[in-house]
Amino acid sequence: CDPGCGRPKPKHHKRKPTPKPTPSPSPGTCPRDALKLGVCANVLNGLLNKTIGTPLKEPCCSLIQGLADLEAAVCLCTAIKANVLGINLNVPVSLSLLLNYCGHEIPRDFQCA
Repeated sequence: CDPGCGRPKPKHHKRKPTPKPTPSPSPGTCPRDALKLGVCANVLNGLLNKTIGTPLKEPCCSLIQGLADLEAAVCLCTAIKANVLGINLNVPVSLSLLLNYCGHEIPRDFQCA
């Protein structure tokens, strides 16, 4: 008898492939390209300098439209910190102005750090 004769052949268990979950943006991240938010500088300049007329909401507000307040805050915070707006800013005031103007609120306990 050959070595192993009389022993049952080992069964190979096939592993079922585990489905990969679809990634969703985690809270505290910006699902938009923050560099595109540089267009918000015109809106912010109009709000801060009280220029004649109302600053245009587009395209700035449309970039954060549909985002949760936290996501919108993170996006604008990132843009402000990266200075893509091209102006020196008081971060909390600027962030609050832009978010409110675009119909968002700063989430409680959110800090643009």
